[in-house]
Amino acid sequence: MKVYHFKQSQFIQAKIDIVWEFFSTPKNLNEITPRDMNFEILHITGGEKMYSGQLISYKVSPFPLLRMRWVTEIKNVETKKYFIDEQRIGPFAFWHHQHFFVEQGAGVLMTDEVSYAIPFGMFGRMANWIVQNQLKAIFKFREEKIKFIFPFN
Repeated sequence: MKVYHFKQSQFIQAKIDIVWEFFSTPKNLNEITPRDMNFEILHITGGEKMYSGQLISYKVSPFPLLRMRWVTEIKNVETKKYFIDEQRIGPFAFWHHQHFFVEQGAGVLMTDEVSYAIPFGMFGRMANWIVQNQLKAIFKFREEKIKFIFPFN
């Protein structure tokens, strides 16, 4: 299984408390996901605040005309430092997403590191350029939305 990596950082000019509050609330994923992905949260276990072991179930269209269920488990949380989610059900053979938050001066450096594997062997490896481009587009969208949500960027 070939594992691919994607990394993006963004400086957010806001206090860590405000940044953490937003990103550690799973329902806010709706605000930073492109509309054309038809993202819909179906269920969040244990309420609104993120915790280790929490499961988030949603539907998403990673590609036009393809709508699928995706279940993510929050594996680790260290308040105002990081959280890690992993796919339990979804389109990837493997998905591990680390979210880091580091206070820097008047703001927070947020870094996303995604490791993933695509199913279907050789065909999946050939499709990685599509997946890689889609990830870039999703995170570009998020970057712009975050600038709007935290306007002092």
